[in-house]
Amino acid sequence: MKVKEKMTVFKNLYHPGMDTSNHDSEKSFLTGSPAPESPSFVNGVSVDQVMAQKMGGYTRFPFLNFSIYDRGWGLSWNERGSPIPSLHDEEKIFNKLFGEEDLQAKKDQIRNDQQILASLSKDVSRLRKSGKNPGKLDSYKVVMEELAAQLEHEKFWLNAEKPKVQKSLHQDHEYVFSNKIRNLFELSKLAFQTDSTRVITLSMDWIDGAIKVPGAVGGWHTLSHHGGKPNVIDQLSKIEIDTLKHFNNFLYEMDQIKEGDGTLLDHTTIVMGSNFGDASRHTCNNLPIIVAGGGYRHQSLTVTEKQTPLCNLYLELLHRNNIDVGAFGSSTADLNLLKS
Repeated sequence: MKVKEKMTVFKNLYHPGMDTSNHDSEKSFLTGSPAPESPSFVNGVSVDQVMAQKMGGYTRFPFLNFSIYDRGWGLSWNERGSPIPSLHDEEKIFNKLFGEEDLQAKKDQIRNDQQILASLSKDVSRLRKSGKNPGKLDSYKVVMEELAAQLEHEKFWLNAEKPKVQKSLHQDHEYVFSNKIRNLFELSKLAFQTDSTRVITLSMDWIDGAIKVPGAVGGWHTLSHHGGKPNVIDQLSKIEIDTLKHFNNFLYEMDQIKEGDGTLLDHTTIVMGSNFGDASRHTCNNLPIIVAGGGYRHQSLTVTEKQTPLCNLYLELLHRNNIDVGAFGSSTADLNLLKS
């Protein structure tokens, strides 16, 4: 790794309550909510959204939620435990961040949306007087307040010109999966560099057919169930090494961008991990977690004495970003795992 002195690998972290969750545990990766396989499961808010609530008002985009392909959701969950749709088309993401905007059309859209919200608010008030379904009406009110705040935020940023950047997306029709990860990391770097946002999630879940990278072709999910077979592990390793190559380059390029008394990487905390400790057996303990950047005195490897909730680390990250919460998800304490 090019910046290994600026990263820490954590061992012995886990999410309690995931023993039978299998693939559903992905839903809880950033929330820590137990038993996501349950028919009655209601998720909690994801840690990125807690950060976005405190930090998002300073940037054009309070947060960005990326994924490899369109499945309707990624890693982010709102306060009501509902999935937040993700962005996956690189060209559309670039245009959203840096493309020219039809200001009049955007103003018309915001004004129209505000009028619809005002009309809905009157309808809710009338229904509230009737005394029917007060709980449901309270939920509607929360959603409407969120939409109203979002529209005001968008209206404010219409007056600010978007940053000008050179388009640096790559085209590679042979290695589509690898190219897409490279582009999404590139877009993340540009978004941070231009202070277009301060919170980004990127889901690299891929079940949509085979992956082709240099030296390997196969379904990521199928290969992950390797059963200890060396030839299958070899193919899986090449896919994962290719992915880590792009992650490595992302960190290196972030570290080459000077910012204040350090680099962009020094002022950005990057977390990479998985909801599985062993994907072949669907185990959800000893999750592989990397924390990079953030200006910490990184330890290369940190192994907790006993199994420790991953949400303890999330709680510490919230505190490190001056977000005063007593607990998050399944956290038991801020253990000060990162050194200043």
